[in-house]
Amino acid sequence: MIEVHGHGKQGASFGYSGVRGLNASAATVTAPGGAPVIVATRLRKGSAGSARGAGRIVADALRTVRQNTLVQRALASIPAGVWTPIEYPNAIRDEATGVWVSRAEVAEIPFTAFASAKASQQVPGRLVVRRIPDAGPPAGPDQASLFDVWRFHAFFTTVPADVMDTVAADKTHRGHAIIEQVFGASWAPPSPTCPPASSTPTPRGSSSPSSHSTRARAAGTIAGGAHARATTATIRRRISGIPARIATSARRITIHLPTA
Repeated sequence: MIEVHGHGKQGASFGYSGVRGLNASAATVTAPGGAPVIVATRLRKGSAGSARGAGRIVADALRTVRQNTLVQRALASIPAGVWTPIEYPNAIRDEATGVWVSRAEVAEIPFTAFASAKASQQVPGRLVVRRIPDAGPPAGPDQASLFDVWRFHAFFTTVPADVMDTVAADKTHRGHAIIEQVFGASWAPPSPTCPPASSTPTPRGSSSPSSHSTRARAAGTIAGGAHARATTATIRRRISGIPARIATSARRITIHLPTA
């Protein structure tokens, strides 16, 4: 949500967070050695769910799915012996066997998306699932849990298993959190302001922060080195925010910039 103030902002409404603003979707592309780049933005209704319009803005093979009845049934059918430990926080690698010793595990099962639709609209693929123990405390503080209670994170993909196995697919999907970092960097001061009440929100409501972030990202890439992966705030501070000395003489203000 891009927060706005006043009742005259076109396209503004209250979202699920209770903030009045413009609701924007964004898609990013990330490559090794570089920071994420926003490649598309689109405004949408403020009260829309998080998944609304995702299929229109990004043609990605990895799709996050809701924990509906069909997904829960599929999760319950995964055999106990097929879970594979993965590299995750606090995981260690067994030097003797070369496998990870981790509380986080992944598995997969064949799954058909849109199974309730007609046959031509059904999409067969794989349901990749990551499970981690629930960090919630037991009901009795002096009594340990008799068994682990798992939290499941599932996503659907049509990428063949010989192209990306279960572990690789899960690791790739975990990169979806990049978008939150991009949002934080794009809307950090001094981002452009929202459009005035009399303007149409589509051109500037989401494109201004996007283009501002993209220009900063281009500058960081040209500078190279650590700047290629730096946040937009760092780029503004080190590249855009050039230090200067202000001097006053004969009622005139002179800005002295660095020689280089």
